[in-house]
Amino acid sequence: MLIDSHTHLEMKAFDRDRKEVIERAFEGGVTQMITIGTDLSSSTRALELAQQYDFIYSTVGFHPHHAKETDVEQLNELVQLAAEPKVVAWGEMGLDFFRNYSPPERQIDIFNHQLDMVMGNDLPIIIHDREAHKEVIDILKSRGVNQYRGVIHCFSGDYNLAMTFIDMGFYLSIPGNVTYPKAFQTQDVAARIPIERLLIETDAPFLTPLPLRGKRNEPLFVTYTAQKIANLRNMDFQELARKTSENAVKLFHLAPVNE
Repeated sequence: MLIDSHTHLEMKAFDRDRKEVIERAFEGGVTQMITIGTDLSSSTRALELAQQYDFIYSTVGFHPHHAKETDVEQLNELVQLAAEPKVVAWGEMGLDFFRNYSPPERQIDIFNHQLDMVMGNDLPIIIHDREAHKEVIDILKSRGVNQYRGVIHCFSGDYNLAMTFIDMGFYLSIPGNVTYPKAFQTQDVAARIPIERLLIETDAPFLTPLPLRGKRNEPLFVTYTAQKIANLRNMDFQELARKTSENAVKLFHLAPVNE
């Protein structure tokens, strides 16, 4: 039993065969999936998809790439969506100083706006942090340690940074690139952080794990990520699947996973 804690099933990459992708995942043991909003339209599509399947949940949020085109009116519309029962988190949101598709100052502004808005409900947050570790930590700490619960998705830092976020109350989610031969830092994190703070994800259609790298990623392939992490931790695969699923259920208040 596995949970893909971060996928993008609402994206155009799945328009041709979305139903088949979902069925393959469920039949292959991925019993729950969370499809992630990155702007107003994708958050709406994600919710619509989640409402069609008992085992799919959704989130709302503005990705830092879209910060330059975000306004207060759109953010307020997300608040309305966030009240729907199948919405289990706010995000993904955060900072991306690697691509810089939006100006850093605007990214910071929209990130702060969303952190303000999520204070009014009980949703966990999903943070995108790429080449902006210090800035993300500074913003969160300025608001008070342990004010938020959530996950640093697609974690890309080292073990010390991992423990900094964990000490602040966050979970870390590991994607398929942990299977890549030169992903030494990600492998070290996946092997060493407390199992109680570990989630797994695909970030599909991106970051396809080995041995399928080069193909479109999909939720079923979280199996390869889980197997790699189980090997790194010298754990039984089923135990790793059980623990990470329990973590996802706890963080996102999902329906309990049936054994």
